[in-house]
Amino acid sequence: MRIIHSFAALSAGLFLSVAAMAQPGAERAQAVSTTGSVKNIPGSDQLFSKSLWQMLDLREKQNQPMFAEGREISRVLLEAVKRGELLAYRSDSLTSTLTIKQVVGNMSFSEGGDGRSQEEIDANITDDSDDWERQAHRQPRLDSRGRPMRDRSGQLLYETTAANRPAQPKASSYEYRYKDLYQLELKEALVFDKKKSRMVHDIQTLTLFVPSAAPGNVSGIEKPNATFKYADVVRVFRNHPQTAVWFNAQNDAQHKNLADAFELGLFHAYITKVSNPNNERLADTYGSEQQGVLAAQQSAADLVEYEYNLWSY
Repeated sequence: MRIIHSFAALSAGLFLSVAAMAQPGAERAQAVSTTGSVKNIPGSDQLFSKSLWQMLDLREKQNQPMFAEGREISRVLLEAVKRGELLAYRSDSLTSTLTIKQVVGNMSFSEGGDGRSQEEIDANITDDSDDWERQAHRQPRLDSRGRPMRDRSGQLLYETTAANRPAQPKASSYEYRYKDLYQLELKEALVFDKKKSRMVHDIQTLTLFVPSAAPGNVSGIEKPNATFKYADVVRVFRNHPQTAVWFNAQNDAQHKNLADAFELGLFHAYITKVSNPNNERLADTYGSEQQGVLAAQQSAADLVEYEYNLWSY
């Protein structure tokens, strides 16, 4: 009987010690999951890590399978947001979320109106330099028949009236077509996993952009529409296999889920930023878009060479 009690106590002690050892690992996994990753590589297994930002042009031939008619990845993402199935964020820092109305507003543009943005209209902001309500002018006072009135000495009588602001045409709001939203930025961590002894491309976020050439984008620069956690995006892709399709133009029996396409790297992208102290994009660091493209090619080559040299003795 004493032996049974001793064995039970020993088992309880082992269970508590294992639980205590597992707790830090669970905390690390939870911390990693907040980045949007689905691979959740513990920090203790990461011997090397570098954050990369890459831009996909979905019009490119290699990326067109993600942009098939009626199955555009932009359609899949934004319709999931409208259904309340996918949470949108302001940036890839994942610290602030967007409402459905804000996401729809970001994918909309206005034509006509008084030149004010939708945010200014909602805030009822007017142009102080053209404050028609405060402008006034004198004009002859008219009688009931519309004739100028005079005093006893024959002088015209004047009155001061406020000028009416001219009517402004009402702005018409339109949503961008899903085909118009063809820029997708991917943030990933390039991690050397010591357990797998290889480099792992650990995708963390996807950001949909309004291209600079999109209709209604008067700023002339690309604007972020919304950012999504990659883990949330994968769940949406898996839940909607009929629409989240990587279209195989060579074989209709071999279409793939978009989640599998990202995992297999079935896309082409170019590096726009590598983690750096100033948080600058390559184009900003090197002074122009052209030099940024050249730097992107060099950065990609350097990372390949770095991985190759890991196995050189």
